[in-house]
Amino acid sequence: MHIVILGTAYPFRGGLATFNERLARQFMTEGHQVEVYTFTVQYPSFLFPGKTQYSTEQQPKDIVIERCLNSCNPLNWIKVGKKISRCSPDMLICCYWMAFFAPAFSTIERIVKCNGKTRCISLVHNMTAHDSGFIDRMLAPVFVKNTDGFVALSKSVVSDIDRLDKTGKPKTFSPHPIYDHYGERISKEEACRHLSLPVENRYMLFFGLVRAYKGLDLLIDAMGEIKDKFSDVKLIVAGEFYEDEHKYKEQIKINGLTDKIIIHNEFISDSELKYYFGAADLIVQPYKNATQSGVTQVAFHFEKPMLVTNVGGLGEIVHHGKMGYAVEPQPQSIAAAIEDYYNNNRQHAFTDYLRHEKQKYGWDKMTKAFEDIYSQL
Repeated sequence: MHIVILGTAYPFRGGLATFNERLARQFMTEGHQVEVYTFTVQYPSFLFPGKTQYSTEQQPKDIVIERCLNSCNPLNWIKVGKKISRCSPDMLICCYWMAFFAPAFSTIERIVKCNGKTRCISLVHNMTAHDSGFIDRMLAPVFVKNTDGFVALSKSVVSDIDRLDKTGKPKTFSPHPIYDHYGERISKEEACRHLSLPVENRYMLFFGLVRAYKGLDLLIDAMGEIKDKFSDVKLIVAGEFYEDEHKYKEQIKINGLTDKIIIHNEFISDSELKYYFGAADLIVQPYKNATQSGVTQVAFHFEKPMLVTNVGGLGEIVHHGKMGYAVEPQPQSIAAAIEDYYNNNRQHAFTDYLRHEKQKYGWDKMTKAFEDIYSQL
């Protein structure tokens, strides 16, 4: 089968680019012809809250990645649509995560389908934004209308698509596969040495871009509740702040946690990621709302127990009391789970369960989901 993946990829950074590249590799391993079409312009600079959109890693040499899509230029969308239509792939996969890209993707899909051959299937990370508003309500239905079928990474996203799709298009839930390309697990000693952290402490990890919906404020308040119970438990916050860092530092100060929380306000590159997960005993995702998260699947790969809040699809993945915790998004609930974890030495039992459970999340299951949708079209 000839497949074109349309979405973010190198030279752009981040989990979505990583996902698309790993998906391309899996299709290629299974014998398919694959090209990835990515952006020349992804976000206008004034809309991007971070320091840079671009990766510092080396360009992948095993994937055909072509930069051709300008998200802001309708004439370019027509050009890209005609280009894909002419090469007549069997499947076009549009990787959708926010309504800003709906006009470009919808235009391209309409043009591509004129060739009478290509089926347009969307990989949907989020159907509506975490802070959805008028733009989502206006543009998301347009995207759904022009797509033939859907693969979603959480059941809650399938429900979101159902609310917008009145025609019964095929759609399926396929959980986020494990990010298995970050290398082997390393010892806590090696990780702490690399990060210049005392190895005798115990570390929790909040990983990824810091945004309001991810609930770092809830975790800081939870840490405030347990600060006197575990003198050696520290929190590492590793990720670039898309929020005002000062307000979090003020909250840390008010809670008396200056010596308990270590902040690395920077985008963590793929090559550095293993050290943060290697140092951690527990990965904490105190999200206020979510659909799913790639951080969960990185934790699976490194066999690290997780504490998540029971929002969106997170509780579907993290089985409460077996491989971690799925609790209410409240400081008291988060604090109680942390206490249980350290007081009852849950790490070994949770890790053993994780080793068994991670087998469910292979990339071959994701490619099969696309093939199943394709067979229905």
